Amino acid sequence: MKTPKISESEWKVMKVLWASDKPVAAYDIIQMLAQTEEWKPETIKTLLNRLVKKEALGFKKYKNLYLYYALTSETDCIRAESESFLKRFFGGALEPMLAHFVEDHPLTPTQVRELKKILDKKGGRP
Repeated sequence: MKTPKISESEWKVMKVLWASDKPVAAYDIIQMLAQTEEWKPETIKTLLNRLVKKEALGFKKYKNLYLYYALTSETDCIRAESESFLKRFFGGALEPMLAHFVEDHPLTPTQVRELKKILDKKGGRP
């Protein structure tokens, strides 16, 4: 199954669902997002409907409640967004992207050691 393209606003809705290990009622999603966003309930319901159409979310009806659950994992969405970012801004080439971030952002010695470990592991070295 192809990972759907998710907008920034939709991403915030998905984070609420990824944080839960069970389906979440629309009302509860609205309440959780009200803590950080100034969105009207109708806006959140629109986002939920879009995510259902994109097949990022599923839902089941229980009495008068709509219970939503993620159909795609956060990891899969992060992977798809990362690949899209890499293609759009760096022509799909990883080296210029890594160089850009390493050169433009200060790193602590601990962060440098961790990055070296990751790169060494990826390169087949101990």
